Amino acid sequence: MYKNIIAVLLLLLGINQVKSQDVGQIVIGTKYSLRSNILQEDREYWISLPDSYNNKESSYKRYPVLIVLDGNLHFKPIAGMVNYMSSDVYRSWKIPEMIVVAIQNVDRRRDYTPDKVITVRENNTGGGDSFLSFLEDELLPELDQKFRTAPYRILFGHSLGGLLAAHTYMKEETLFNAFIAVDPSFGTWDEETMDKKLDAVTEQSFERFIYIATANWGKRNIRNRDRHVRLYEALNSKCEGKFPAKLEYFENETHGSVPPIAFYNGISSIFEDYGISYRDVESKEQLTQHFKSLSQRLSWNFSPPESLVNRIGYRMLRSRDENEKSKALAFFILNTENFPNSFNAFDSLGETYESLGDNKKAIENYKKSLELNPNNEHAKMKIQSLGNNQ
Repeated sequence: MYKNIIAVLLLLLGINQVKSQDVGQIVIGTKYSLRSNILQEDREYWISLPDSYNNKESSYKRYPVLIVLDGNLHFKPIAGMVNYMSSDVYRSWKIPEMIVVAIQNVDRRRDYTPDKVITVRENNTGGGDSFLSFLEDELLPELDQKFRTAPYRILFGHSLGGLLAAHTYMKEETLFNAFIAVDPSFGTWDEETMDKKLDAVTEQSFERFIYIATANWGKRNIRNRDRHVRLYEALNSKCEGKFPAKLEYFENETHGSVPPIAFYNGISSIFEDYGISYRDVESKEQLTQHFKSLSQRLSWNFSPPESLVNRIGYRMLRSRDENEKSKALAFFILNTENFPNSFNAFDSLGETYESLGDNKKAIENYKKSLELNPNNEHAKMKIQSLGNNQ
């Protein structure tokens, strides 16, 4: 009996030792560094890539870029939210997958203030446009070279970072397409300064989307809210059509607590209606019109996601209704048109033609899939089996 107890204890001890050795890191990003000739210093940035980035079937994909200011503070929560809201793993699909780039601070007061602040003591404020030049002329080109980026860029900033985001939105030319300005610090923008900036705004700004969040500052709340409301209403009055923007007040959030919830609401506002359910789509025309409206609102062409179209197509293909089955073909063809480098799109189209009894076209599309991915064993098997049956 005593020996049996010792044996059990040794076994449990061994199991615990094995478990204690079964450790590893959960990696959410990678650090990079870039020497800036504009700022004359090294700048560190952190990258979080989408779940699908390294998948073979997604090797053709290019991804929008989200630039996060004050990256040392906001990288973890924002990268996590973007992943949850876009990844196929969670099936949220509220926003497209994107590459998150968090810029680490060196001197945020210098970098995020677009105007020189006059104080009794000498200061180094007013470097905002130089920092923007670093982002647009040095960082974005490096990202485009290193990663599969799409030229749709979003700028997120909080506090002074929100001030820089609002300033960038109002510039006539910028490489950014959408902005999330969280409780921007407009303390340096008196009425005269703001009016000058508003007078200089051109129609180009209204081709971009801006989300502005306002937190509750307690006793100082009225002054802070008034500045944000004044800017929003002035921009709205200058916009000839529907103003692509949203202003939101968070009564129960402070300046420090508002960034995560404001980011979620802001990115959801930018991509409102992106996450249409595959169950709600009845025709290809309905789907294409839906994303056409989204693209017009954001001044950028967003095609229906391949995974969404695939789900719609297979839902119809597996229906007992013959009319539904016949409609499935149009969706799979749409995927090959929108994603001509996707071997999976042609593989699915081949499967659809096979299901509809057209083996000749099925083989054609399986062969196309195999050209794009010579390791596609499913396509190899289907080409052989269907060829033998002809």
